[in-house]
Amino acid sequence: MFDDQGSPVSNERGELVCRNSFPNQPIGFWHDNGERYHQAYWSKYQNCWHHGDDVLLTDQGGVRFFGRSDATLNPGGVRIGTAEIYQQVNQIEHIIDSIAVGFNDNGNEQVILFVQLLEGKVLCDEAKDYIKQLLKTKCSPRHVPHQIYAITEVPRTKSGKLVELAVKQVLHGEKVNNLGAIANPEVLDQVKEIADQDFQR
Repeated sequence: MFDDQGSPVSNERGELVCRNSFPNQPIGFWHDNGERYHQAYWSKYQNCWHHGDDVLLTDQGGVRFFGRSDATLNPGGVRIGTAEIYQQVNQIEHIIDSIAVGFNDNGNEQVILFVQLLEGKVLCDEAKDYIKQLLKTKCSPRHVPHQIYAITEVPRTKSGKLVELAVKQVLHGEKVNNLGAIANPEVLDQVKEIADQDFQR
């Protein structure tokens, strides 16, 4: 396991990597010149395969999986999973769905939360305070979003998976990879409007 800087870690959460060759390693992606394959598995650490999983090596030699590492936030240097946020927020009566991403503000990662509300509901300051207090109480102060925004839909792939990376890329003014796989890409225009208005890059 590596930390974000590429140093081996133990007894703490990190990125699952493979430092040796292994026979079942894929040789590439279909209809890809090698760029997508390299970006998926080789771009994070030099000459080292990263699998994209947030894991913890236990004292017994087992490995505990917390989920995808691209669904991991790191506010204040503490790794937290976005699923921990969704578990609380999506139970709120007037919230249909939510998506949380990290925004890098001069080296400090801030948690940004987007919520899809029931028709007719408004994300007022009181609702935002309730969400923040709920996450602080049920999870930890690190789970509390820096900002909360309402959007008409939560962006997902055509197979129903949250596209946290795409939202993060839009917030940072980056090109969205694999836009064609997103079922409702028009929602990202709303994220861009928010980014242009409230986030300095």
